[in-house]
Amino acid sequence: MADTDTVRRRKPEPKTASQETASASEDSEVEEIIRPGFPPHSDSQNGGKKKKAPKRQIEDEDESNPWLLDILRVISFLFLASCGLSYLISNGESFFWGMSHPPNYLQLEWWKSQLRGPIYLTPTELAAFDGTDPSKPIYLAINHTIYDVSANRRTYGPGGSYNVFAGVDASRAYVTGCFAEDRTPDMRGVEEMYLPLDDPAVDNKYWSPEELKDLKRKEMEEALKKVNDGLKHWVNFFGKSKKYRFVGYVKRDKDWLKKEPVPKLCEAAGRGRTPRSPPEEGKKEH
Repeated sequence: MADTDTVRRRKPEPKTASQETASASEDSEVEEIIRPGFPPHSDSQNGGKKKKAPKRQIEDEDESNPWLLDILRVISFLFLASCGLSYLISNGESFFWGMSHPPNYLQLEWWKSQLRGPIYLTPTELAAFDGTDPSKPIYLAINHTIYDVSANRRTYGPGGSYNVFAGVDASRAYVTGCFAEDRTPDMRGVEEMYLPLDDPAVDNKYWSPEELKDLKRKEMEEALKKVNDGLKHWVNFFGKSKKYRFVGYVKRDKDWLKKEPVPKLCEAAGRGRTPRSPPEEGKKEH
């Protein structure tokens, strides 16, 4: 029986009021000891509310606003990434996307054109995009293909050195150099600027009729090739340009050339023509 009493635990006796007061005082002293360097405080100075330790207060603030630092980190990363990407795309021109000629995929109009596809304009409709209306883009056409040259409004807009090409297909002028006279896509007769002038006195002296006919055929082939190469140069210039954007095509009747008179070779283009040169010395005269 004695062993049983020894093993049995005794219930804690309830604390008296004086013991509870002493325990609370001890807890307060322990709290002040744990926080060295901080002045003791009383509940009465804080309206009866206990003031949190500064360290605990900072930890609570960090725990309550963890997203603020994350947002700042994300914004900083995106800013630096944007600067780096701009530098790469602009080939070192700008860190802040201030490119003079941004690539097509950074232009809103390019994306619109990709979605809607090429447009078709009649010559009359194309003329409305000559730069006179500042709210409209500037279009030009070459070889029946339309390009947006608004990126160089200073050159192709009103008063610009190449404004004669705006709002029209002036393919002929690109080859002849007669900007004012040849604002047309009609290329008939342009090859004459590369053909020698006939001089019967010289021609009949050095070539027989058959030889002269064969010679003229070769001269025509060479002249047509020069016209084609001259036009092709400018077609490729606009077609491969990163500055100017493809828009669509000029819409014309299939037989439109038959309704137009053959243009005369402009004076400036004809000025370079010279008589056919005689063959090398030793050529037998006829």
